[in-house]
Amino acid sequence: MIRTYLGMGSNLQEPSIQLATAVTALCKLPGTSDHAVSRVYRSPPMGPQDQPEYLNAVMAMNTTLAPLALLRALQHIELLQGRERLERWGPRTLDLDILLYDGQVVDLPDLQIPHPGLALRKFVLQPLLDLADSKLVLPDGKELGTLAADCPGEDLQPTSQQLEI
Repeated sequence: MIRTYLGMGSNLQEPSIQLATAVTALCKLPGTSDHAVSRVYRSPPMGPQDQPEYLNAVMAMNTTLAPLALLRALQHIELLQGRERLERWGPRTLDLDILLYDGQVVDLPDLQIPHPGLALRKFVLQPLLDLADSKLVLPDGKELGTLAADCPGEDLQPTSQQLEI
């Protein structure tokens, strides 16, 4: 079993429901167990600013799925929840990303792990810290806690929403 961390974000069609539905779908993936989910955070959009704020969370799970098989499963869940890829960093019903895959590095045309924007996104690092030890060392040798402390993101706000496993 591989421990993996998945980023989740939504800013369309009732984002809190989109995230809850995604958690349910992720828990049903074959070959997965030991699921955990972070708090939900509200953040401004990363791309065009003429879109609603995002709700973000991170989910951890053990999996037997290979990285590309996991990516395809995540993309299928996104499609089922109405994801359309119209604009880079544009609004979306659901965005699911593989952030970390048990310390492994994957560099393929369709998939890079760790997620290439991980160290620059407080809306990913903070919920990741909810689930992983701050001393977790990423493949580049940096500690998660150090990355989070060095990453700006004053606009990130925890919400009262709790995602159920």
